[in-house]
Order: sequence, then structure tokens, then C-alpha cells
Amino acid sequence: MAKELTGYEEITDAFLAKSFTDQLLIVDVRDGDSLPGDVTERLADQSLLPADSVYDEDGAGRSAIGDVGNATRHHFVDVQTRGSHRSYVVE
Repeated sequence: MAKELTGYEEITDAFLAKSFTDQLLIVDVRDGDSLPGDVTERLADQSLLPADSVYDEDGAGRSAIGDVGNATRHHFVDVQTRGSHRSYVVE
């Protein structure tokens, strides 16, 4: 899915990441552009929802986390596997 998203002119990068317990899809959108509307729908069909709506943060339903270089970064959470990932600390 990440590779397909980079085919959009507005999207400069898309990749998987992991929080402590969740799998994330990160999407960078070129400065001055918006996340294409059909992208959010396609991701929702794959159980990837905007991070703000999953984590109950202000502005629920939005995915934008902030600016990174010349892009705005959007986080989407895989809600099918939410909470099943574990991070371990090596001593």
C-alpha cells in the first residue's frame, strides 16, 4: 500500500512504522498540497485510520501530525492489529 501511495503527485513518501504497541502507516504530503480524499478512504478500507481519531486527540478525524522538511506528515493506525505489537527494552 505504501508504494502505491507514492504514485500520487502530492505524496512525497509513505512507509510503515511502529509505535510501542501499534503498526503505523506514515504518509508525507508535499507542502501546499492536501492529502487526496480518496487516499483516506482507501486506507480506511484497509483498517488504517487517522491517528487522531484512534487516539481520541483534539481534532479527531484528522491525520496530520506536523511538518517534516518540505512535507506534512500524516499518521494512520492499523486498527486490526492495534495493541498487539510489543516493544522490548534490552538491558
